Amino acid sequence: MAAHPRRAPRSPPLSSHLPAQVFGGTSLGAGHGSGLPRFNALPHEDATAILLHCCGSRRWAHRVAAHRPYPDLPALLAAADEASYDLSQPDLTEALRAEFPTELGHGAPYAALLALDAAHQEYQRTFGHVFVMCLAGHPPEERADQLLGAIRRRMTHEVDEERAISADELRRLAQARLADLMDRLPGLLDRATPHDGLFAADFGLFSPVG
Repeated sequence: MAAHPRRAPRSPPLSSHLPAQVFGGTSLGAGHGSGLPRFNALPHEDATAILLHCCGSRRWAHRVAAHRPYPDLPALLAAADEASYDLSQPDLTEALRAEFPTELGHGAPYAALLALDAAHQEYQRTFGHVFVMCLAGHPPEERADQLLGAIRRRMTHEVDEERAISADELRRLAQARLADLMDRLPGLLDRATPHDGLFAADFGLFSPVG
């Protein structure tokens, strides 16, 4: 994955207050789901807008939002998993299009940034979408090597095989993003002022990794 700064992948954007690992899946937190009651109570359009920042498929987001209320975090994650497995090829294309290259964060070696940027560009020319990988469980100091090694391995795949792997990585990313988001949602909503049925302007732009 490339390591340059990212723009908000879709509208409305979610939050500049969320740390990068929420969207990159670089860590899968304890996930107590303290924000789940607030999420369950959101209007459908607001819940869908938030979910689109966990997975860029509109059908996925609508489906997960429509099955509320969820009794606990495992139920939400199970529903998200089921919706991910049911993505059609057009849904998968839409979700992949919403992803952006990863950034390694401050302090990453310049040589690693250059190598990852070049590898990502080659990958995108080959497969027509950005490289997707969930980094949950990998410590920060290993991310550059993990990303570069994975891109090089997956560059050898046929298009259909790589598309299937990307779909599974998107599923894992959605799980990691949802788990972290449910813990942080109360603070985000408390700082936001609803308008036009959405929290877009208050959440602002963000630079996630994915």
